[in-house]
Amino acid sequence: MTVIKGEYSISTDKSRLDIDFIHTFLTRSYWAEGIPREVIEKSVKGSLAFGVYFDDRQVGFARMITDEATFAYLADVFIEEEFRGRGLSKWLMEVIMSYPGLQGLRRIMLATKDAHGLYSRFGFIPVTHPERWMQIHDPHIYKKVQ
Repeated sequence: MTVIKGEYSISTDKSRLDIDFIHTFLTRSYWAEGIPREVIEKSVKGSLAFGVYFDDRQVGFARMITDEATFAYLADVFIEEEFRGRGLSKWLMEVIMSYPGLQGLRRIMLATKDAHGLYSRFGFIPVTHPERWMQIHDPHIYKKVQ
């Protein structure tokens, strides 16, 4: 799937993704600091990936981990800093949330430190009954020797 808006496009074609670009951004992010390139390759392979492009240059990314039936988890959403403020993150979310395979899901989750305003526009709310949720979380996984 490819959606075009002026000089920009969003595509789910994984062959267009610039894994080096994604790795450079994510390895410096607060949520995936130090992530190995091989982990990114594997995560993209197992996800529904959305690349954001200015002409042919990749300037953004997001992925949904999903069974496309009941559940999805939105991850690794970003727009390159020099392209922020142009409405691209909102457009990216519009494209993701209208993607046919993500319709009718019972639950879509995400975690964010600072983008609550963006996601609330698309219906995301704080987790109800957080006492029911559990996790295994290793924030230092990428710092360990592989």
